[in-house]
Amino acid sequence: MKLLFLHQNFPGQFLHLAPEMARRGHDVTAMTDAKNNRQSTVKTIRYKHEARNVEPAQTRLGRNYTTMSDRGVTVARACAHLRDTQGYVPDVIFGHSGWGETLFLKEIWPQAKLIVYAEFYYRGVGADVGFDTEFAPYGLDQILIAQARAAHLGQALLHADAGLAPTAWQASTYPDALRGMIRVIHDGVDCDAMQPNPQASVTLPDGRTLRAGDEVLTFVNRNLEPYRGYHMFMRALPDVLRSRPNAHAVIVGGNEVSYGAAPKGAKGWKDLILSEVQDRLPMDRVHFMGKVPYGAFVSIMQISRVHAYLTYPFVLSWSMLESMAAGCLVVGSKTAPVEEVITHGENGLLVDFFDIKGWSQTLTDTLAHPERYDALRVTARQTAQTHYDMRGVCLPRMIDFVEGFGPKG
Repeated sequence: MKLLFLHQNFPGQFLHLAPEMARRGHDVTAMTDAKNNRQSTVKTIRYKHEARNVEPAQTRLGRNYTTMSDRGVTVARACAHLRDTQGYVPDVIFGHSGWGETLFLKEIWPQAKLIVYAEFYYRGVGADVGFDTEFAPYGLDQILIAQARAAHLGQALLHADAGLAPTAWQASTYPDALRGMIRVIHDGVDCDAMQPNPQASVTLPDGRTLRAGDEVLTFVNRNLEPYRGYHMFMRALPDVLRSRPNAHAVIVGGNEVSYGAAPKGAKGWKDLILSEVQDRLPMDRVHFMGKVPYGAFVSIMQISRVHAYLTYPFVLSWSMLESMAAGCLVVGSKTAPVEEVITHGENGLLVDFFDIKGWSQTLTDTLAHPERYDALRVTARQTAQTHYDMRGVCLPRMIDFVEGFGPKG
């Protein structure tokens, strides 16, 4: 079949699926933003989108929809040009709904089957908004703004043939009227690459080397920010490192903003939060690695004695599942996305997101007595292999799902 993938940052969630569909003999094309520099073996078409400034006073609660629908129009015009000049008509389109790219594709190719990646549906109550009021006010205005942000997501799914979400909790954020359209299949993690390695080592920026078996506490996010609990982790860290004089904290992540708002008067959250606790930290044992290549990330997970993962009620990070695949002991926040995967005392430990003392005590104890948690590490990897292994579980399910929309016979 002719299969078109759409993602402004392709390959994104289609990193493994798109090339595998091509390998299986399908005619696969991808479309992405011209500003996206990521490369792929899949034939890729780039559209040029110039985002217009949105005037809040004029658009009010419609400003998010204006931004997303503008991109949708750009993509629709690019697809119409592809149809009219090359006669291209896909059998199946699979696109991420988060940036409006799929909004008008049924108007271009009404006969094509359209699947949208339904990652998250903004809600005024019960998800990320209002969960942590330290950095943002919460009241009726914030509830209405969050609800308005979901307009393009609801439209995208309503005009599609089906949706796909990576976790059951993320699917549950959609209204009941749309929830039945969504199939839950995780993108999967590479359990072959991400596995325990007692010989693993990591060279730190200061030249020292940490090895598997050392007392290493890890924390990993794409960017260090409140949505992923960076502030709670850093506030717990001084007591942990004071109690464990041989422990090292290895922190991976950038200083940009992936989710939520940027801090007022600062470029990013990293230094702002660090400034609160720096005078109580032995900075020679706190190692900020920045953003690292995948191979370095694998090694960091393999030397980790304890891995801390926190998140608001929001999209679940691949890194948590990858850390479990590596056989890490994960201490996770007791929030819905994490609780879907980790059962306290079986394949990891859970701590209330806001319980700084609880985080300090739990991280200290797990660093001090690693042998007590060996069974949890084994079960964590089994969880990853059984439910989230990319090659053995998730990718085959994804292929069956997508091929089910192709031409019959």
